[in-house]
Amino acid sequence: MMKDENFETKMDTNERKVWESFKLVITSFLGNKKDPNYKSIVEEMIKNFKILGCSMSLKVHFLDSHLDYFPENLGAVSEEQGERFHQDIKEMER
Repeated sequence: MMKDENFETKMDTNERKVWESFKLVITSFLGNKKDPNYKSIVEEMIKNFKILGCSMSLKVHFLDSHLDYFPENLGAVSEEQGERFHQDIKEMER
């Protein structure tokens, strides 16, 4: 979907804003290097989703509330580190 040019042509203005902000979060926050403005990038995405009338899922709420807990190189996390992350999340949920 990220490379499908036809996909975006089917969107209205607000949907396109959501899509663009979502792609920016993927490339600027969830990749190997975190953008220095990652907080405002995630906040912008959440704002755009709210404009569309979307409810915030628990996972997105967790992302928004715990941005500082994510490592700088989130995309380069190994399986072992990934398992440790899930264990840490379990502890935080208790």
